[in-house]
Amino acid sequence: MHEIFYRQFGNRRELASWAGLTPTPWASGDVQRDQGIGRDGPAWIRAQLVQMAWRWVRFQPDSALSQWFEARTAGARGRIRRVMIVAVACKLLIALWRNADTGLVPIGARVA
Repeated sequence: MHEIFYRQFGNRRELASWAGLTPTPWASGDVQRDQGIGRDGPAWIRAQLVQMAWRWVRFQPDSALSQWFEARTAGARGRIRRVMIVAVACKLLIALWRNADTGLVPIGARVA
């Protein structure tokens, strides 16, 4: 918490970029694509966010974020789920940042 949220971020893109969870653009001629996450920033924070995302999906099944993940990965196994959990980690980071900054609780989350 203190390692991430002590900084001031102007918007969610700055936060995700700092954590290395934003896509890296690639262009060659007329072809423009994203190559996956940039992996800039602290690797241990990204690893913790991915672990937190797996736990969020497991222990917060009624949240909008978990339902989004389940809808996107319905019936999928392996690589697709691992790729999508990184997207959940990014969305979770932003939701937690909003919670720390404004007190806004993620939709559908149970708070003890």
